[in-house]
Amino acid sequence: MSRQVFTAHTPDTAPAAARPTLEAVRKKLGYLPAAVGLMAESPQLVKGFLTANAVFEAGSLAPVEREVLVFTVATRNECHLCVAMHTPTLEGHGGTPELVEALRAGTELPDARLEALRRFTLAVLDHRGAVPDADLAAFLAAGWQPRHALDVVLGVGTYTISTFANRLTDAPLDPSLAAYAWQPAA
Repeated sequence: MSRQVFTAHTPDTAPAAARPTLEAVRKKLGYLPAAVGLMAESPQLVKGFLTANAVFEAGSLAPVEREVLVFTVATRNECHLCVAMHTPTLEGHGGTPELVEALRAGTELPDARLEALRRFTLAVLDHRGAVPDADLAAFLAAGWQPRHALDVVLGVGTYTISTFANRLTDAPLDPSLAAYAWQPAA
Protein backbone atom coordinates (compact mmCIF):
# COMPACT_ATOMS: atom_id res chain seq x y z
CA MET A 1 0.00 0.00 0.00
CA SER A 2 1.19 3.49 -0.75
CA ARG A 3 1.98 5.70 2.22
CA GLN A 4 0.56 8.62 0.25
CA VAL A 5 -2.49 8.36 2.51
CA PHE A 6 -0.58 10.46 5.04
CA THR A 7 -0.28 14.20 4.48
CA ALA A 8 2.78 16.23 5.40
CA HIS A 9 0.85 19.13 6.87
CA THR A 10 1.94 22.71 7.31
CA PRO A 11 0.53 25.06 9.93
CA ASP A 12 -1.93 26.20 7.23
CA THR A 13 -3.17 22.74 6.18
CA ALA A 14 -3.09 20.87 9.49
CA PRO A 15 -6.19 20.12 11.50
CA ALA A 16 -7.03 23.19 13.57
CA ALA A 17 -6.02 21.52 16.85
CA ALA A 18 -2.49 20.85 15.50
CA ARG A 19 -1.80 24.28 14.03
CA PRO A 20 -0.43 25.98 17.17
CA THR A 21 1.86 23.00 17.79
CA LEU A 22 3.23 23.08 14.24
CA GLU A 23 3.76 26.82 14.38
CA ALA A 24 5.66 26.47 17.66
CA VAL A 25 7.91 23.78 16.16
CA ARG A 26 8.55 25.89 13.07
CA LYS A 27 9.44 28.90 15.26
CA LYS A 28 11.75 26.85 17.48
CA LEU A 29 13.61 25.04 14.69
CA GLY A 30 13.37 27.60 11.91
CA TYR A 31 11.57 25.06 9.71
CA LEU A 32 8.94 22.37 10.08
CA PRO A 33 10.36 18.84 9.81
CA ALA A 34 8.31 16.70 7.43
CA ALA A 35 7.92 14.06 10.15
CA VAL A 36 6.21 16.56 12.45
CA GLY A 37 3.91 17.63 9.62
CA LEU A 38 3.00 13.98 9.05
CA MET A 39 2.27 13.43 12.74
CA ALA A 40 -0.07 16.43 12.69
CA GLU A 41 -2.78 14.38 10.98
CA SER A 42 -3.43 13.35 14.59
CA PRO A 43 -3.20 16.51 16.67
CA GLN A 44 -3.07 14.36 19.80
CA LEU A 45 -0.13 12.33 18.48
CA VAL A 46 2.02 15.33 17.59
CA LYS A 47 1.16 17.14 20.82
CA GLY A 48 1.61 13.94 22.86
CA PHE A 49 5.03 13.21 21.38
CA LEU A 50 6.28 16.77 21.82
CA THR A 51 4.93 16.94 25.37
CA ALA A 52 6.46 13.58 26.30
CA ASN A 53 9.74 14.70 24.73
CA ALA A 54 9.76 17.92 26.79
CA VAL A 55 9.13 15.91 29.96
CA PHE A 56 11.87 13.43 28.99
CA GLU A 57 14.33 16.28 28.36
CA ALA A 58 13.58 17.66 31.84
CA GLY A 59 14.34 14.29 33.47
CA SER A 60 17.42 12.99 35.23
CA LEU A 61 19.47 12.08 32.15
CA ALA A 62 22.05 14.56 30.85
CA PRO A 63 21.85 15.58 27.16
CA VAL A 64 24.45 13.06 25.92
CA GLU A 65 22.80 10.33 28.00
CA ARG A 66 19.41 11.15 26.48
CA GLU A 67 20.92 10.94 23.02
CA VAL A 68 22.41 7.52 23.79
CA LEU A 69 18.91 6.35 24.68
CA VAL A 70 17.35 7.96 21.59
CA PHE A 71 19.95 6.39 19.29
CA THR A 72 19.45 3.00 20.92
CA VAL A 73 15.68 3.11 20.39
CA ALA A 74 16.04 4.56 16.88
CA THR A 75 18.53 1.98 15.66
CA ARG A 76 16.59 -0.89 17.27
CA ASN A 77 13.38 0.33 15.62
CA GLU A 78 15.24 1.10 12.36
CA CYS A 79 14.12 4.72 12.18
CA HIS A 80 16.41 6.28 9.58
CA LEU A 81 14.98 9.69 10.32
CA CYS A 82 15.59 9.68 14.08
CA VAL A 83 19.18 8.51 13.62
CA ALA A 84 19.85 11.25 11.06
CA MET A 85 18.08 13.93 13.12
CA HIS A 86 19.85 13.05 16.36
CA THR A 87 23.36 12.74 14.91
CA PRO A 88 23.95 16.52 14.81
CA THR A 89 22.13 16.87 18.14
CA LEU A 90 24.55 14.45 19.80
CA GLU A 91 27.51 16.16 18.16
CA GLY A 92 26.20 19.51 19.41
CA HIS A 93 26.14 18.12 22.96
CA GLY A 94 29.80 17.12 22.69
CA GLY A 95 29.36 13.51 21.57
CA THR A 96 32.69 12.28 20.23
CA PRO A 97 32.99 10.88 16.70
CA GLU A 98 33.70 7.46 18.26
CA LEU A 99 30.50 7.64 20.31
CA VAL A 100 28.42 8.74 17.33
CA GLU A 101 29.88 6.00 15.13
CA ALA A 102 29.28 3.27 17.71
CA LEU A 103 25.69 4.37 18.31
CA ARG A 104 24.93 4.52 14.59
CA ALA A 105 26.45 1.04 14.19
CA GLY A 106 24.78 -0.37 17.29
CA THR A 107 28.09 -1.52 18.72
CA GLU A 108 29.73 -1.26 22.13
CA LEU A 109 30.29 2.32 23.25
CA PRO A 110 33.74 3.64 24.20
CA ASP A 111 32.46 4.87 27.58
CA ALA A 112 31.56 2.11 30.08
CA ARG A 113 28.83 4.10 31.86
CA LEU A 114 27.14 5.05 28.59
CA GLU A 115 27.47 1.46 27.42
CA ALA A 116 25.62 0.35 30.56
CA LEU A 117 22.86 2.83 29.64
CA ARG A 118 22.72 1.48 26.08
CA ARG A 119 22.53 -2.12 27.29
CA PHE A 120 19.87 -1.28 29.87
CA THR A 121 17.80 0.51 27.22
CA LEU A 122 18.04 -2.58 25.03
CA ALA A 123 16.97 -4.74 27.97
CA VAL A 124 13.93 -2.52 28.55
CA LEU A 125 13.02 -2.87 24.87
CA ASP A 126 13.77 -6.59 24.63
CA HIS A 127 11.89 -7.52 27.80
CA ARG A 128 9.08 -4.96 27.42
CA GLY A 129 10.02 -3.47 30.78
CA ALA A 130 10.38 -6.77 32.67
CA VAL A 131 14.16 -6.33 32.82
CA PRO A 132 15.97 -9.33 34.34
CA ASP A 133 17.48 -8.71 37.79
CA ALA A 134 21.01 -9.18 36.45
CA ASP A 135 20.52 -6.46 33.82
CA LEU A 136 19.12 -4.02 36.39
CA ALA A 137 21.98 -4.84 38.79
CA ALA A 138 24.56 -4.21 36.04
CA PHE A 139 22.93 -0.86 35.25
CA LEU A 140 22.97 0.21 38.90
CA ALA A 141 26.54 -1.07 39.38
CA ALA A 142 27.64 1.28 36.58
CA GLY A 143 26.63 4.23 38.77
CA TRP A 144 23.04 4.74 37.66
CA GLN A 145 20.19 5.22 40.13
CA PRO A 146 16.65 3.77 40.22
CA ARG A 147 15.31 7.11 38.99
CA HIS A 148 17.48 6.78 35.88
CA ALA A 149 15.96 3.36 35.19
CA LEU A 150 12.48 4.88 35.25
CA ASP A 151 13.58 7.78 33.06
CA VAL A 152 14.85 5.20 30.57
CA VAL A 153 11.29 3.84 30.44
CA LEU A 154 10.04 7.39 29.78
CA GLY A 155 12.56 7.85 26.97
CA VAL A 156 11.76 4.47 25.44
CA GLY A 157 8.07 5.35 25.44
CA THR A 158 8.67 8.79 23.99
CA TYR A 159 10.88 7.59 21.17
CA THR A 160 8.74 4.56 20.44
CA ILE A 161 6.01 7.05 19.55
CA SER A 162 8.36 8.91 17.22
CA THR A 163 10.03 5.93 15.57
CA PHE A 164 6.75 4.08 15.03
CA ALA A 165 5.02 7.16 13.61
CA ASN A 166 7.97 7.90 11.31
CA ARG A 167 8.00 4.34 10.02
CA LEU A 168 4.21 4.16 9.62
CA THR A 169 4.11 7.39 7.59
CA ASP A 170 7.37 6.67 5.76
CA ALA A 171 8.60 10.09 6.88
CA PRO A 172 11.23 11.43 4.49
CA LEU A 173 14.62 12.76 5.44
CA ASP A 174 14.60 16.55 5.40
CA PRO A 175 17.20 17.96 2.97
CA SER A 176 19.10 19.63 5.83
CA LEU A 177 19.78 16.14 7.27
CA ALA A 178 21.02 14.51 4.07
CA ALA A 179 24.63 14.49 5.33
CA TYR A 180 23.50 12.34 8.28
CA ALA A 181 21.55 9.74 6.32
CA TRP A 182 21.54 6.29 7.91
CA GLN A 183 20.38 2.85 6.90
CA PRO A 184 20.17 -0.20 9.16
CA ALA A 185 22.84 -2.83 8.69
CA ALA A 186 21.78 -5.63 6.41
